[in-house]
Amino acid sequence: MEQERISAAQFKKMVFLYTIGTSVILVSNMLASDAANDAWFAAIVGTVAGLGLVGLYLALVRLVPGKTLVEICFVLLGKWLGLFCAFLLFVYSFVLTTLVMRNLGDFLTASLFPETPIYAIHLVYLLIVLIGVRYGLSNIARTMDIFYPFIFLLFILFALLLMPDVDLKQIQPILRSGAKPIVNAAYSYISFPYLEFILFLMIFSKIENARDGGKAFLNGTFLGGFVLLIITILCITVLGTEMTASNLYASYEMAKTIKIGDFIQRVEAIIAAIWFVTIFCKLLLCFYMTIQSFSQTFHLGEYRPFVFAMGVVLFAISIIVVPDSGYFISFDRYVWTVYALTCGFVIPLLLLVVGFIRRKRNVQESASGGLDNTPDY
Repeated sequence: MEQERISAAQFKKMVFLYTIGTSVILVSNMLASDAANDAWFAAIVGTVAGLGLVGLYLALVRLVPGKTLVEICFVLLGKWLGLFCAFLLFVYSFVLTTLVMRNLGDFLTASLFPETPIYAIHLVYLLIVLIGVRYGLSNIARTMDIFYPFIFLLFILFALLLMPDVDLKQIQPILRSGAKPIVNAAYSYISFPYLEFILFLMIFSKIENARDGGKAFLNGTFLGGFVLLIITILCITVLGTEMTASNLYASYEMAKTIKIGDFIQRVEAIIAAIWFVTIFCKLLLCFYMTIQSFSQTFHLGEYRPFVFAMGVVLFAISIIVVPDSGYFISFDRYVWTVYALTCGFVIPLLLLVVGFIRRKRNVQESASGGLDNTPDY
């Protein structure tokens, strides 16, 4: 099995870019649809919950150090139950990768390339991803090193250009409809992207320093959540609640409103560039974690021989899995949240409980064995 190592700083950049991923385009609409002008509040609640989930995942890897998520399943649950649990997580990872690919195709065909067939967009992007995964995790990490400052600078530029159009009255009154809409919005927000972070345990064991890796996991989650919070606030204060809730790609539509004099206008290419890069990073990581979970679940050893075969399957399913955007929105709201909650919270919590029980039993057996071996006087 591959023994590549990455630094904690590189892992933080992975988490940050993954968090932004598809969310930078979609999350504002999702939050505003439920929480209206309190969408920013729901983003804060969701980010705090996301940090709590990261704490749960870190507790799990500290219980079984040096193991990937799939290996933890086998260690704690045994051969057959471990296989079942690992297979569920592989399917979750595969479905997630398929949906990320479809997000990419739907956005580009709806906004930038309406005359281009979606399968052509999928094919081009997927070929680049497959090549990246073939090169291995360390090369993926170095790619994130290059993109990280680029994305930060573009985001800062994007926010500064929108400052003249911000109207803070748009977020008032606060808690107009009570706490329930905020909870509903935060629930959807947690599933996209924070519950997906369980898959980062497939690469956490490759970090050179596990303690620093835990801090990097939390820091990357916080930074990504902060960027999404700012994007949400900008959408509400620039476009207003109704336009944010009615536009699926609200942040992209918001970028079209930027106009400073007669020489800076229609700079939606900035948000498009941010999204191109971050969704590439997310798709790259999703596919890597999917192929790793597949090879480890079925004990196939080296993952590289299966990369292109998995890519062919992914390409085919990404075309047929979502008949239209309406179906995708309904699936994301009513099905994906429950599915993600099961794989991203219930399963790791179950593994953690089983791990604590087994560790307590081992301690008791060790103490009992020590007493039995003590000579009688």
